[in-house]
Amino acid sequence: MYELMTMASMMEDSPNAAKRPNFSAISNSNSNGISKTNSVLMVKSGVAKKLVIKNFREKPKLPEDYHAETWKKLKEAVVAIQSSTPISYCLEELYQAVENMCSYQKASQLYENLREVIEQHVKETVEPYIRGVQDRKIFLKEMEACWQAHCRQMIMIRSIFLYLDRRYVLQTPSIPSIWDMGLEMFRKHVIGQQLAQTRTVDGLLMLIESERQGDVVDRLLLKSLLRMLSDLQIYQDVFEHRFLQATDALYTAEGRRLMQELDVPEYLAHVDKRLQEENERVLHYLDGGTRWALIHTVERQLISEHLGSLLAKGLENLLDNNRIQDLSLMYNLFLRVKNGLTELCSHFNSYIKKKGRTIVIDPEKDKSMVQDLLDFKDKMDNIVITCFQKSEKFVNSVKEAFEHFINQRPNKPAELIAKFVDSKLRMGNKEATEEELERLLDKIMVIFRFIHGKDVFEAFYKKDLAKRLLVGKSASVDAEKSMLSKLKQECGGAFTSKLEGMFKDMELSRDINVAFKQYVANLRTDFDSAIDLTVNILTMGYWPTYPLVEVNLPKEMVQYQEIFNKFYLGKHSGRKLQWQPTLGQCMLKATFDNGKKELQVSLFQALVLLLFNESEELSYDDLKTATNIEEGELKRTLQSLACGKARVLMKEPKGKDVTEEDKFVYNLEFTNKLFRVKINQIQMKETNEEQKATEERVFQDRQYQIDAAIVRIMKMRKTLSHQLLVSELYNQLKFPVTPVDLKKRIESLIDRDYMARDKENPKQYNYVA
Repeated sequence: MYELMTMASMMEDSPNAAKRPNFSAISNSNSNGISKTNSVLMVKSGVAKKLVIKNFREKPKLPEDYHAETWKKLKEAVVAIQSSTPISYCLEELYQAVENMCSYQKASQLYENLREVIEQHVKETVEPYIRGVQDRKIFLKEMEACWQAHCRQMIMIRSIFLYLDRRYVLQTPSIPSIWDMGLEMFRKHVIGQQLAQTRTVDGLLMLIESERQGDVVDRLLLKSLLRMLSDLQIYQDVFEHRFLQATDALYTAEGRRLMQELDVPEYLAHVDKRLQEENERVLHYLDGGTRWALIHTVERQLISEHLGSLLAKGLENLLDNNRIQDLSLMYNLFLRVKNGLTELCSHFNSYIKKKGRTIVIDPEKDKSMVQDLLDFKDKMDNIVITCFQKSEKFVNSVKEAFEHFINQRPNKPAELIAKFVDSKLRMGNKEATEEELERLLDKIMVIFRFIHGKDVFEAFYKKDLAKRLLVGKSASVDAEKSMLSKLKQECGGAFTSKLEGMFKDMELSRDINVAFKQYVANLRTDFDSAIDLTVNILTMGYWPTYPLVEVNLPKEMVQYQEIFNKFYLGKHSGRKLQWQPTLGQCMLKATFDNGKKELQVSLFQALVLLLFNESEELSYDDLKTATNIEEGELKRTLQSLACGKARVLMKEPKGKDVTEEDKFVYNLEFTNKLFRVKINQIQMKETNEEQKATEERVFQDRQYQIDAAIVRIMKMRKTLSHQLLVSELYNQLKFPVTPVDLKKRIESLIDRDYMARDKENPKQYNYVA
């Protein structure tokens, strides 16, 4: 306490002057405590004095009963708050009384007195909750009401004793704050009683279980009581552990039961619903710290424990029926648990291998194999993108699975992919626009990447490309070159060098034909100028090998060929021309009763039709002798002319097949709405012999590549063991090969003295320079 003192002109400045007391007087009107008095300010006239603040000369004295009287008033106020009755004193007065008690070192006693009053009151509220048996819901409501009342009381009490809380309790770490003291009393004397605690927790678990069964419960009551347990710091000890045990037991039984009763989509939807419900419980009334353990329990019992069963029971059906939404849900749920995605990816991989193998292995599905593969790949890609969030693990799994099953049947998929590309690049394919065709070729290249025997694809693609170029059936030069560019990018320039050579030959042939027409125009010889000859000059190394066929050509054609030979060899001396009639095309002008037509036919068809310029009727033997066409080829040619849609010949006897006894006459009554009629050659289905011949050529090429690789490796290493040589060959060769094949080629090279066995170690080879 301080006193503000100065001198005033009205007082005598003498030693005998009466002195003012140095402590504040106790006001009788304010009987509940000490009030501070204002300091006296006196001003001496004439001279300004410096203001000086000095300590009291002695501490003010209090009445003897001041502490007892003050506590009596404070206790009355506390009891009034606890009993919800009006307080006789204003709050400012009570607050001032607490401050005065603390100022005179009565804080410790005041704190203990307050503690006793609060403890006594809390003890008196215990009996109603631990005596007798009551309905659980009523018990919980009474407990919640008791807790709320206690909190309100402690807030009011603390507001009165705030000075004590801040000045004394805060500086004394060994004692709890007034609020914590109130919590401690409630924890010890109310919820700490075993009976009250058990009934409270049992009631809470009952309400939560009822809600899980679909009943509507008082969530505010749950929230208040669980917040009470958290505030009392007994949430984890008395509630959480039992709650998680009950949750585990509930979902363990539920998972086992529903796995038997529900289909996988329904089960997954139920699990997702349960997870949402438990998350909502955390948001609405459970402590946030419970979330991880609660959700983990649900995930473990409803998902982790049934991973294998869910995948075995439902994944194949979901994939077969393209259940996008259910697959997305399965992925999101499996993402939550350990090894969930690993198991899903493994089963997904097995499914692709199983389904893909059925597409590739069955010979009866060869016609639709490539389209089925494309559709299957699109379906799996869509599932990975839409359902599996483009997970790299699943993307790689699809690639590995496709590469595995597509090579279960060596060579055939490569052959069929080449033929599929041929069907899409042929003229007359109006199924797709250029943009759609480009997208289709991109998809085909994806399937092509999975094939090990790419040289088989090259052999069949090369053969089909030759037909398209020579017969003029290519749908688009741009599409052809686009496909060639894709192959080059995928396999390198060596893979497409021959294919590119074929295009170069066709371009050079166009220039040669222009020059040839100019050459013919300048000739002055007797020959049928009505014939317009176009020749394609093919480099033998670029194109497929065609069997040499000798047929009888009309003298006009022979004459034209000789003129071209003279023209070409005159410009390119040292070269040899070999005419190949099997892929020749002709345009014939024909006259029928209904008018003239132009017939677009093959060279063999043209040779047959030209014979009817001289004879009205010819037998099969006559035609065979006159044309010298191979028997099978002749029968297919006659069948296309006399048994197809455009029947420019009539056959006797009638029938779909041609025999050696048949006779043929020119059909003057032939009609067609088109002026230019294309008579399709009946394509002989590729026989097993032809396929085997193509495969044999591929196999022969592979032998050359193996030999070259062995010599290349041995030349560099000089000496190498058999095992290391085989391992190196596997790394270098781009097509599938067996150890037996490699051993045969090694033996062949040893026999030809390219390498030799080591004399001391038979399993080691030495390079022979």
